[in-house]
Amino acid sequence: MAAVIELKYFNTFWLKKLKTITDVVPGETITDPVGSINWTIPAPGFNLTQMNVGQEVTMTYTDFQDPSIERTFESHIIQRISDEEFRTVPAQAPVNYVAGSPGGAEMTLGKIINFDKIPAVYASTPNDDWFIEESRIRGGYNNTSVDFGVKAYLVEDEPKQSHKFSGLIHSGVFNSRTGFNATNQFSVGEDITRTIDPANGSIQKLYAEDTNLIIFQENKVSKSLIDKDAIYSAEGNASVTSRNLVIGQNVAFGGEFGISTDPESFAVNGYRKYFTDRDQNIVCRLSMDGITPISNFGMIDFFRDKLSTAKIGGVKGGWDAHNKQYVLSIESNPGGKAGPEYNTLSFDESVKGWTSLFDYKPNQIISLNNDYFTANNGKLYIHYTLASNTTARGIFYGVNYNSNVTFVFNGNPQMVKNFQTINYEGDSGWKMLSFNTNTDSTLPVSESVFASTLEQLQQSLLINRFKAKEDKYFADLVNNTSSQNGEVIWGSSSSGVKGFFAEVKMEVNNANNSKKELFAVSTGFVQSS
Repeated sequence: MAAVIELKYFNTFWLKKLKTITDVVPGETITDPVGSINWTIPAPGFNLTQMNVGQEVTMTYTDFQDPSIERTFESHIIQRISDEEFRTVPAQAPVNYVAGSPGGAEMTLGKIINFDKIPAVYASTPNDDWFIEESRIRGGYNNTSVDFGVKAYLVEDEPKQSHKFSGLIHSGVFNSRTGFNATNQFSVGEDITRTIDPANGSIQKLYAEDTNLIIFQENKVSKSLIDKDAIYSAEGNASVTSRNLVIGQNVAFGGEFGISTDPESFAVNGYRKYFTDRDQNIVCRLSMDGITPISNFGMIDFFRDKLSTAKIGGVKGGWDAHNKQYVLSIESNPGGKAGPEYNTLSFDESVKGWTSLFDYKPNQIISLNNDYFTANNGKLYIHYTLASNTTARGIFYGVNYNSNVTFVFNGNPQMVKNFQTINYEGDSGWKMLSFNTNTDSTLPVSESVFASTLEQLQQSLLINRFKAKEDKYFADLVNNTSSQNGEVIWGSSSSGVKGFFAEVKMEVNNANNSKKELFAVSTGFVQSS
């Protein structure tokens, strides 16, 4: 019994049922103590697994009252009357034999000679009762098909599927102008494969630039020449020559940098390509001068901590065509925290540094026609454009965020200072959230306002907020640190805060559409005794 299962566009398999046939033991003898012509299963002396419709059988009838009466019928087969009742064909009784009389019949089972009427009861046999065989040599696309019969014996050292994780293969060409399409042709007679060094891991990303194919592996970045090859002289100088070769020689970029398993971090602008190497906890830029770790621009510790705990598939990168920046989002699971942590930041080539941290968490980052888009939970958002129902800034995915800047005061680092005032130049509306030194902290300072009336001037004097003077804003620093042992005057009774350096955080409310700029922030301090 065999069936053909055709898989469209790929291969054909023979499906054979063999076990119930091959398990039959020719020559086995079964005795019927009743002596009937038809056998109902179960019956004494019979086993369903030993009876197969279409199996050759030799019948011998004996009359127990007169043993001399015996007759043998040969070359009979078993026929099915129902799922549980069987008989031999032709159903001939022996001489002087009466059904049900004392006597017996012996059956000697032989080979299967008729496969057309296998009983339905065999449909419930186990799965290992079936045998699957490929009908195409090596199961390849369009390979030669074989049928039942003698087959050549093939020795296959590794019958399992082989995954070429560092190999490339290309089809025929596609010409849209002439309509010639050979993309479904993979001619084994041509050199259509190229293998990159497997020691550098799997190929994660391919990027075609001019006439080169840039290949990003887990631990290495290289390029292969397209339709050309490089010939090296004895001095080691390379000259490019045209050749009938789609994927030419592979040349590696300097440095042991790769894209790990985060091809989503890749972004490109002009001749600059950006990507992350999570294995080394760095962010890289590939340009005309080779690979440069841009995470070294003041952010070594940050990326070492975030990328080392980044989730698989949690690193997303893209190019912001509006602000001309590389935007990177990292989802990590730092130790000691209940949930994941998101960090989205941007790198600006004009200042050679990481300029901003953002509060949005993108799943995908794209740019189109100088517009910047991100996707979050299946929704697409456009940035740097005011929403139709609001005039507020800093809205990401329907949530309004305030803008803040954090920086450090560290003038005369060898001297212990007493910071007394906080001053800034810029638009009104900024407030100081925190001012912390290595020992003390201050009370927050409210946002700045212009006092146009005497009442507003009196209120601004009584409330700790920025006061405007000559287009600058000034505020006192009020100590919020508890009294220290050994200090005569300390805490809120003293002026300013004491320490070697100070970390300051300024914030502006984005509830309205007005732009609030911050040009400079300074502090007044004296040497502490």
